[in-house]
Amino acid sequence: MKLKITAALACAALPHAPALAQEHDHSTMDHGATDMPKAHHIPDEAACQFDPHPEGRAVVYCTPHLPAASGSGTSRLPATEGHMGGLHAMAGDWMLMAHGAVSAQYTDVSGPRGSNKAYVTSMAMLTGERGTGWGRVQVKSMFSLEPAMDSSGYPNLFATGETSRGNPLVDRQHPHDLFMELAARIDMNIAPGATAFLYGGPVGEPALGPSAFMMRGSARYNPEPPIAHHWFDSTHITYGVVTAGVSARTWQLEASAFRGREPDEERWGIETPKLNSWSARATLTPSPRWAMQASYARIERPEALHAGQDERRFTASAHYDDGKGLAAMLSFAAKDRVPGPTLTAWQAEANWDIDSRNTLFGRIENVENDELFPDHRDPLHDRAFRVTKFQAGYARRIALAPFELALGGSIAAYAKPDALDAAYGRDPIGYTLFARLLLGR
Repeated sequence: MKLKITAALACAALPHAPALAQEHDHSTMDHGATDMPKAHHIPDEAACQFDPHPEGRAVVYCTPHLPAASGSGTSRLPATEGHMGGLHAMAGDWMLMAHGAVSAQYTDVSGPRGSNKAYVTSMAMLTGERGTGWGRVQVKSMFSLEPAMDSSGYPNLFATGETSRGNPLVDRQHPHDLFMELAARIDMNIAPGATAFLYGGPVGEPALGPSAFMMRGSARYNPEPPIAHHWFDSTHITYGVVTAGVSARTWQLEASAFRGREPDEERWGIETPKLNSWSARATLTPSPRWAMQASYARIERPEALHAGQDERRFTASAHYDDGKGLAAMLSFAAKDRVPGPTLTAWQAEANWDIDSRNTLFGRIENVENDELFPDHRDPLHDRAFRVTKFQAGYARRIALAPFELALGGSIAAYAKPDALDAAYGRDPIGYTLFARLLLGR
């Protein structure tokens, strides 16, 4: 067991090597040490094989490492973000990883539509990966206990999308489903530094948009989901996904067939998979610090609030990570209802780990939304309003290996048209306090 974990660490130390075999002598290492090196993961696109040696050495075979890290689904992030931390272990030829977070939060928002609530969000990931002579196999799962929360979710001013007890959720963030991902991915070597891959499962994420907000470094400690969630990453939980693509050092091309309808408000089960929608995404990773994507989808009847409308969605994003604690993202999305209007959104966010204990984070969103007044009798029903949210926050990080405790908070202010003053007040503000326990980082 210890020999194979050490071999995995050796593979992680070969970030840009061509396909090769290297022999590492571990006979002089202290195998009783409990401190693991910081980079205790296999690089994202490296497939490694471990051949034990009777004299305490291991031969490590690694395919070329691409300048990218895994985001949610099949999305890419800058390689300098690396993998999420967590618990890693070898089980035969499989590298197993467990990662998770649970966050106790309190949100309070002012104004006529504001509210307050104490609540808990959660996420757990279990994955397995093994290298083969022809490529790599991954099995991926993600879960949440948020269905135990009331279906109305928690306060998030100007957020819309989905329903609770048949009524539209407005100024609220809906809970996530129990099953957030149940999928597998197979990569097959087709040329030096290039693979063809197939991803899919009953619950997964199609090739659309940037990585989901809870998986990207630019939102690592931000306790609030974006109000633009349904423009960028509402498909991160999709019941029925098949994705095929080609991946190389500096680019990835992929296309998906998937179920268009978003999850319903019964969040404990798995809904019937369908393949009635499609998407395509192109991603560039020109260097380990950058990842850029553009994607397009035709989605069949995604929202219960617009049951008779399909959607054409376009997104583009650029992610940057300097490898020293600063991660940022700039993104744009347009969703065109068919029939209906085209609504756009912009988003900029950043996370800065100042040092090993202190983090600053923030997000600016500008969203054009026509769902703020769902009552057909309201004179503002179906009118689109452009709203901007400004949010900034701080987290104090405390190492409790293998866990990390983050204590912090954020504050938000809004810019909006005067026509919304009667419903929202002139200058609503909100804040969130949180205590988040992470397994790894």
